[in-house]
Amino acid sequence: MKPLMSETRTAVIGALIVALGSVSMALYTPAMPALVEVLHTTPAAIKMSLSVYLFGFAFAQLVCGPLSDAFGRRPVALGFFSIYVLGSVIAVFSPSIIWLLIGRALQGIGVAAGVAISRAIVRDQFTGQSSARIMNLIGLMLAVGPAVSPTIGGVLLSTLGWHAIFLVMVVYGIVALLVIGLWCVETNAAPDPTQAYPGQVLRNYAMLLMDRGFMRGSLVLGCAVGAFYTMAVILPFVLMEKIGLTPTQFGLVMLSQTGFYALGAAVTGRLLRRIEVMRLVPVGLMLVAVSALGFGFGLRLLPLSLYTAMGPVLIWAFGSALVIPGATTAALAGFPKVAGAASALAGFLQIGAGLSGTAVAALLFSDPLTALATVMPSMALLALLAHFALASKRKNRLVAAAPEELETAVDPAGAVGAGGEEIERVMHRGRG
Repeated sequence: MKPLMSETRTAVIGALIVALGSVSMALYTPAMPALVEVLHTTPAAIKMSLSVYLFGFAFAQLVCGPLSDAFGRRPVALGFFSIYVLGSVIAVFSPSIIWLLIGRALQGIGVAAGVAISRAIVRDQFTGQSSARIMNLIGLMLAVGPAVSPTIGGVLLSTLGWHAIFLVMVVYGIVALLVIGLWCVETNAAPDPTQAYPGQVLRNYAMLLMDRGFMRGSLVLGCAVGAFYTMAVILPFVLMEKIGLTPTQFGLVMLSQTGFYALGAAVTGRLLRRIEVMRLVPVGLMLVAVSALGFGFGLRLLPLSLYTAMGPVLIWAFGSALVIPGATTAALAGFPKVAGAASALAGFLQIGAGLSGTAVAALLFSDPLTALATVMPSMALLALLAHFALASKRKNRLVAAAPEELETAVDPAGAVGAGGEEIERVMHRGRG
């Protein structure tokens, strides 16, 4: 089946809507220490504002994905992004920490559509190396938003105050609504309302959780990429309170993190021309492991400085860029009928891992430096275990399959077609 949109158009739309989540977090982080005084609250309460955002982000995906399988990608995206705009408006006018928490929770629910639906839009039209190229291109374009967001947030905080940060989010939400409403084509060719029935949703998620290939890719994404959500909570307090950076300096320093991610994505794009995408995943994970050693030992044994704190962050960012295309493609490869649910559950595990890391850091460690030196190596170890422990001895043919091959192998209803036993055998091996 011919794709409804080009690879570039799909990537641009995907990057725009998926960046809404990371931009809304990165734009806000420079203001976190200042809001402790402005709202007359505690650092723990301000950290909670990010936790409720991540909580809504994670769990709303589990609803958003099946709804997009049932009723289409566009209407569900429009509904969720409207919730995001509402939450942003509430945050602008928050008179207290309670209202800020409500606004951030609604924002988290709204941005869930970005991750779940962007990946589903890709899976609806592409798979294999084509999917990997788009995921990598999304990642490359996605690097721009989070890269400049802390800088913009720091400048807005210093010049116009914290309210301006949330006004920017309101504008971004409106832009996302316009793009989905006017430029995005509906890619779900056969919406099935039964996919929204609670029983069917639970069966779909149970099937995904039992699938070895899905869990391998999703857990790698969760631990290696979800770790950035944990870092986003801890780093502002390490860099600004421990090292003494101003909000503007913090924003400029964080440009380097996304710069290294963008460099990794550019290298990945070049390598994808000659190397099968899954071969890049262990290379990226090895770099993440090197970064984990820097966190675990460097922060404990070396004098604390900008270089010892940010060095491991930059290596992790570069390595994760090599991991994302292959892990994402592998997780979604075998599920054309429930692409929304598969994308949502993968996103839930990714954000959920970041939320878990944040909770562990907040509950078990009063010192942010100790939290960074402990939680990050733990997440790297879990990512390595997921990739190598769940590895299959047989080549995942579905991941490398061409889109037209998948369409002939699986009928529109998601059932195995007339090819019968051989196709079912291929799909079973691919998922294993």
